[in-house]
Amino acid sequence: MTPAVRVRSGHGPGGSWEVAVARPHPRLRPGVLGYRGFRLALDRPRRRLEPPIGASTLLLGFEEPLRITRAGRPPATLVSLYSGPATTAAVGEHTGRVSGIEVLLAPWAAFTLLGTPQYELTDRPVDPDDLPHTLGAPGGRWRGVRDLAGALAALSTWERRFALLDDVLGHWSAAGPPSAAPVVRAWTELVRTGGALPVPRLAEEVGWSVRHLENRFREQIGLGPKAAARVLRLQRARRMLAAGHGQAETAAACGFYDQAHLSGEFRAMTGCTPGTFAAAARRPAPADAGGTGGTGSTGSRGAEGPTGGTGGTDGADPAPLLLAPDRSAVFSKTPDPR
Repeated sequence: MTPAVRVRSGHGPGGSWEVAVARPHPRLRPGVLGYRGFRLALDRPRRRLEPPIGASTLLLGFEEPLRITRAGRPPATLVSLYSGPATTAAVGEHTGRVSGIEVLLAPWAAFTLLGTPQYELTDRPVDPDDLPHTLGAPGGRWRGVRDLAGALAALSTWERRFALLDDVLGHWSAAGPPSAAPVVRAWTELVRTGGALPVPRLAEEVGWSVRHLENRFREQIGLGPKAAARVLRLQRARRMLAAGHGQAETAAACGFYDQAHLSGEFRAMTGCTPGTFAAAARRPAPADAGGTGGTGSTGSRGAEGPTGGTGGTDGADPAPLLLAPDRSAVFSKTPDPR
């Protein structure tokens, strides 16, 4: 089965870009949420603010590395990377020439794919080939992510690349530890409610104690249910603000105590105020913009974002800081090329 692929591309004074999106094979869903391929050939470096999202990212890079900086951690420079759930923003940078494929995953599916407790991977990008996972097990065709990324880069079309991903991820997922059904159910309920379901009620619905739910969530999601709910509430608030809703309305709809609570959560997890974030999200993209999505997979976004509180590089860097697009729609539409 060849995936249906939607491709957008463009060329402007600042360079060229191409973005291709596809849904994974049905047997991989709902754990594998979407594929996005990208190829950027821009005239200068790009830096981008990546807020926390309710998903994990496996980035298979084809050429130039990315540099990811998060407050309190040393910068990481990687060609391919895995980024699990996070509660703080990161700044990603590249030279302007970068390409690869981003695989967006439900965190519990990443646990199965990588075979690594997810709490070990929160708030930091890692080289997936450094993990003690089952990828590329003896007898397998692909020795690991680096090997797979090279094979993907060598293919001539996005359709062939995504079809190969379907095949390999299917084999790798089958070889990993299964996720607990109550964890999957609890995560699904949190996503469905935008993080509004109280943890005691969530535990009751899946038939576990709160403590047991917290322990299994940390193992297979990376965050406890309370922290995961914070991220999902923030994601819903981002969507509402970007759509033009006011802060007071957004705070009430998303389960914040008041507007001050909303503002505090935005500062803690993005390093900026809701107003600054919403204004940046609504700014139009320039003709040379190319978006890739994913923490660390930083394409250009047509809106300059805030710089405070993210652990970004110093002011000597000539590239402006840009705001990552919201990927909470999980690639359900052809993306805005930002």
